[in-house]
Amino acid sequence: MKREGLDWLADNPFYTKRFAFYVGRRCRAGTIKDVARELHLDWHTVKELEKQYMREQLRCVGLPGPKVIGIDEISIRKGHSYRIVVSDLIRMRPIWFGGVDRSEESMEMFYAELGERKRKGIYLAVMDMWKPFRNAAKKHIPQARIMFDKFHVMQHLGLALDEVRKSEYARLTGKDRRFIKGQKYTLLSNRENLTLDGRRSLAKLLKVNQRLNVAYLLKESFDQLWNYEREAWARRFFENWKSALKWQRLKPYQKFVNLIDRHWDGIVAHCDPRNKVPLGFVEGFNNKIRVIQRRAYGLRDEEYLRLKILTCMLPEI
Repeated sequence: MKREGLDWLADNPFYTKRFAFYVGRRCRAGTIKDVARELHLDWHTVKELEKQYMREQLRCVGLPGPKVIGIDEISIRKGHSYRIVVSDLIRMRPIWFGGVDRSEESMEMFYAELGERKRKGIYLAVMDMWKPFRNAAKKHIPQARIMFDKFHVMQHLGLALDEVRKSEYARLTGKDRRFIKGQKYTLLSNRENLTLDGRRSLAKLLKVNQRLNVAYLLKESFDQLWNYEREAWARRFFENWKSALKWQRLKPYQKFVNLIDRHWDGIVAHCDPRNKVPLGFVEGFNNKIRVIQRRAYGLRDEEYLRLKILTCMLPEI
């Protein structure tokens, strides 16, 4: 006996596609549990209808031929379990989620799925300084320039500043310590994000500790590097920035300088006007992923997580 297929039915024959899409749209703003309670449906039914909706979203947009890609990894559970996320930075949406870790082999899975013809269209790959990502890019998209994500570079500088803070706390004794204790957030935050009390604490800390004052000012001034549009000017700025460290006894900063020197080509790529892509999208997207992971806390369905991530920037259908 053969049952006739009806294109207006959902994968679940008890519901129409229109109803499945309604459930999918509701799940964009709420949790599966909330939607199930609202519509008086079983939790598993809502989840499957939402997955059908998300698959249809992906089918409608297809896999684009990206010109600029952003590569990042996310932790999907405790124990250093990672997956790779690749985004199209021109269209500003994620286009791939996969791998089994953050190795070169996992990264190559994306390039294999993209195909040789579409790989040739990529002229820029934005990533952190993780070596397996670089190796895979050089192998599969040799024509593309590699650019290191500004936010990851500044994160390394923030870690260096925190190391200086820790060393100063260990070096000092007695009442001199009280200005440093509990000031990690104050030192590492952008000044404009601090409250009035935070700015007062920062001013007091920098006034009483010369080494932290120098380290903080150097960290703030380094941000100027990203404004240059010629590589020679950027290099001149960096050499001057390095020379300011000469007598400061800031070992964590010297390690940061060595890191920048080793990865200079990927950092100076920011100077090319063609490479002025919306890097803020990457940070905003990472925040979206964290929200998705909190909502899906305890959910072991990796396919569901993949669909949620790949469709979070897509329009409703």
